[in-house]
Amino acid sequence: MGDNDVEMEDVVVNAEKSKGRGLAQTRNREKITYDVVDEESTAASGGPQRSVEGWIVFVTNIHEEATEDDVHDKFSEYGKIKNIHLNLDRRTGFLKGYALVEYETQKEASEAIEKSNDTDLLGQNVKVDWCFIKGKKTSGRR
Repeated sequence: MGDNDVEMEDVVVNAEKSKGRGLAQTRNREKITYDVVDEESTAASGGPQRSVEGWIVFVTNIHEEATEDDVHDKFSEYGKIKNIHLNLDRRTGFLKGYALVEYETQKEASEAIEKSNDTDLLGQNVKVDWCFIKGKKTSGRR
């Protein structure tokens, strides 16, 4: 056996029974440090949240016969659109009535929300809001 080899009896003697709740090096929970995700937004709670790739706006009450070009023309005046997602009803082939419009910056997305909410698109007033919103911070356990 080499210098770094361990006898099986030593492993069994030094082993502790784990309850399967993670591997901690200390018994005192107050001494454990955790990684924290930095927040880009300065809003304390309830503000918009950036998706993985950009800022996504949720558009509802879209006419069922609207096309991707109709939605693109309506929302491209507020900034460069990275992506548009329109869900179609498989049975009818028409839109389900909502769309996801993705912008590069929060400024473009918030301008689209402010200026296009309750405006006309093919004879229907569309509703526009953030797709992802941070929940309010709570204290304590649920």
